[in-house]
Amino acid sequence: MQLAQKVIIADDHPLFRAALKQAVLQATPGAQIVEADSLSAVQACAEEHSDADLILLDIHMPGAHGFSGLVFLRGQHPGVPVIVVSGSEELHVMKRAMDYGASGFIPKSAPLETISEAITVVLQGDEWLPQEISDSLDDVSEEDYQFASALASLTPQQFRVLTMLTEGLLNKQIAYELSVSEATIKAHVTAILRKLGVHSRTQAVIAAQRLGVEPPKTEM
Repeated sequence: MQLAQKVIIADDHPLFRAALKQAVLQATPGAQIVEADSLSAVQACAEEHSDADLILLDIHMPGAHGFSGLVFLRGQHPGVPVIVVSGSEELHVMKRAMDYGASGFIPKSAPLETISEAITVVLQGDEWLPQEISDSLDDVSEEDYQFASALASLTPQQFRVLTMLTEGLLNKQIAYELSVSEATIKAHVTAILRKLGVHSRTQAVIAAQRLGVEPPKTEM
C-alpha cells in the first residue's frame, strides 16, 4: 500500500511540530507536509488540501474547544483520517477522542519511534492507540455516537456559531465577528438547535461543553 504523500500537522508549538515532521518523514519519506498553528489555520489547510492523507491534530490549539477541531474535521472531511496528538493523556480523553472519530491517539510523551509507528499504522488504514491502554477502552456509547453524528451534520459556519455560543457571545456579537447580519445568525442558531435536538441556546451550550478537555498542566 502506498503511504501518504501529504500530511497536515496542526500544533501551536513550533518545536513539537518539528518533532512531528521528523516522525512523519521517518514513517513516509518524501511526504509533503503542511503546517498549521491554530484551529482556523487547520480548517483552512484541510479545505485547501482536501487531498491530504492524514491530519495530526493537537486538541489544545488556539481557537479550539476540546474536541471541537476533531469533530469539525471528521464532519467536513470524513475521508481524511485524524490522529489526535496531545499532552492530555488520561484514559477518558483517549476514549472520547476515538468516540468522536479519531483514527488514533498519540501521547506527546511518546518517543519518536512510537509516533512514527502510529503514523504508519493509521496510513495503512488501521487505528492506533498505546498498547497498554488499547484493551481498556469500552465501545462507544450510543449517546456519544448520536452526539458526534449530530455535530458532524453542522455546516462549517454553524459550527463556528456554536463555538462562539459556548464562549458566551450574543447574536449581534457573533454577527459582527463573522461579518453577517444578526438575522443570519438567528437562522444558524435555529438550525443548530434542531440538529442537536435541543430547545434553547443554553441547552446547546451545555451539549457542546461535552467537547471540553482540561489542558495538561505542562505541555511542550
